[in-house]
Amino acid sequence: MLIYQVLPDGTGKTISEAVLTPYLPILGMPFPEEVFPQAYQALYAQGRVRAIADVRAPDSGLSDCLVTFIEQWDIQSKMIVPIVHLLTSSEAESPVHKHLWGLLIVHQCRSPRQWSAFELDLMQQLAGQLSLALSQGQLLEYLEDRVNLRTAELTQANLALQQEIQDRKQVAKALSQSEAQLRLITNNLPVLIAYVDRHQRYRFNNQVYEQWLGQSPAEIDGQSVKTVISTADYNKTRPYIEMALAGEQVSYESELAFKDGTVHAVSVSYIPHIERDESGDAPGAAHVKGFFSLMSDISDRKAIERMKDELIAVVSHELRTPLTSIHTSLKLMATGRLGHLSEDGKQMLEVVDENTDRLVRLVNNVLDLQRIEAGEVTMDARECEVGELIAEAAEAMQSIAQQHNMVIKTQAVPLSVWADSDYIIQALTNLLGNAIKFSTPGNAIHLQVCPYMIKPVLPQNLPRHVADKLSVDKLSVDKWSADKLSADKLRPSLEPQTARRKPRAMALFSVQDDGQGIPTDKLNSIFERFQQVDSSDSRRKGGTGLGLTICRKIVEQHSGRIWAESKMGVGSCFYFTIPLSPSATEPIEQNQ
Repeated sequence: MLIYQVLPDGTGKTISEAVLTPYLPILGMPFPEEVFPQAYQALYAQGRVRAIADVRAPDSGLSDCLVTFIEQWDIQSKMIVPIVHLLTSSEAESPVHKHLWGLLIVHQCRSPRQWSAFELDLMQQLAGQLSLALSQGQLLEYLEDRVNLRTAELTQANLALQQEIQDRKQVAKALSQSEAQLRLITNNLPVLIAYVDRHQRYRFNNQVYEQWLGQSPAEIDGQSVKTVISTADYNKTRPYIEMALAGEQVSYESELAFKDGTVHAVSVSYIPHIERDESGDAPGAAHVKGFFSLMSDISDRKAIERMKDELIAVVSHELRTPLTSIHTSLKLMATGRLGHLSEDGKQMLEVVDENTDRLVRLVNNVLDLQRIEAGEVTMDARECEVGELIAEAAEAMQSIAQQHNMVIKTQAVPLSVWADSDYIIQALTNLLGNAIKFSTPGNAIHLQVCPYMIKPVLPQNLPRHVADKLSVDKLSVDKWSADKLSADKLRPSLEPQTARRKPRAMALFSVQDDGQGIPTDKLNSIFERFQQVDSSDSRRKGGTGLGLTICRKIVEQHSGRIWAESKMGVGSCFYFTIPLSPSATEPIEQNQ
């Protein structure tokens, strides 16, 4: 009896054998030729069993060459039972596939033998057991392979986890070192640095808090802002805190009481901490988590500024009287009452008169600015009609506009504002004067007023750039046409930034020209004193560099804002806002 394995290429080999002496064994003999073509393999795979009583009988079905080949072992009779292996769907294309693994063969060498049904059934049972053993062996091998594969995967995952743990330890160490360095830097800066969460509680403070306020960072941590600073300081700070927690970047100047009782001037900046939520019902929505607070002591700078302002004021006062006298004398000489002048003398007198007039305006502007900044000016606010304000301003500048062959066009809706009419007209005339000086002769200056509301919106509606302190978005100059601008082309976008405040009803004033334009990097600095886009051009046209600064101070005294938008070679538009009167606010709020 032997077990013969059929290999995939059709050849085979004997892998196990039981033989009686003195017969020769077959085990170990190679069978290099294909002895089982595909057709025979298919028959045996279907369960074909052959029981040959006499291999030499004509009806044995064996070829002569095969009979001659097996005579060397004296084989007289043989029985062949297939060993069929059932492959599952993971091992074969069909759900169950019968695969011929090999043959279980019994040889009778002494004499021919008539095989009984019992012997045939026994052999089939043995073949079935062998097939089952093969399946179990392959299953065991498969499971061992899976275990080895899973073990390798777990080992790799464990190594990756260990590496991740190591990396996280290194990151934690680096963060700890970075935090220590940051703490060292912030503690040695002469600035109050803090982080305040959305509940107005301190979550980070530097050591300067202890130096200035007498409270250590450990004592302040977790405390609310209003318990750390005085009630008076908190009441002044609260509106700006609410603006920062609404998503606006805030900068302002204030005063702070130190632990020794002295009051110092401070410059404060709040930078909102905005994060985008990628989970929840509104992925990508922006939320304000808190804000960073930077506060620096500017008492020394303020003292120097006061000294400088006092010096300028004293000098200006001392200059005003002689300048007025000189200016009056020059005017008198120009009339010819003091004698006839030559043409060269008249031209020289005209130049001197113009420069003296410019110097008088400069002195007056300096004195006006000094009085406003010193708080010596009290705004006499009352209800005013915007139509009357712009009409008076336009009338005051009409003669100058005509000298430049220009017209001033006004447009306003019926509105009343809460303002000091004299100072608002002064601001408008300053803006109109600049527009006339820097515009092309023959064109128009547009002076308009319209209402708008600054509304609170949800944090997810925050604009990409919230650092702009204005409550309206900047005008996109890319949409401007190179043609002559109309008033509508210079109308700003009125989409408000986020605010957790009540809606504010404001009047928006605008003065538009078609002049040479202002570079983008100058749009903010032009409101500082003695700042000019082109100093040589301004001197030629009589500018003092203080007009826009005075405008800004006047508008800020009215709780408004002023800004400019421009495109080089196309024109500029100056905007400012002031609050509407209570009687004008109610109908606007009802219409929103």
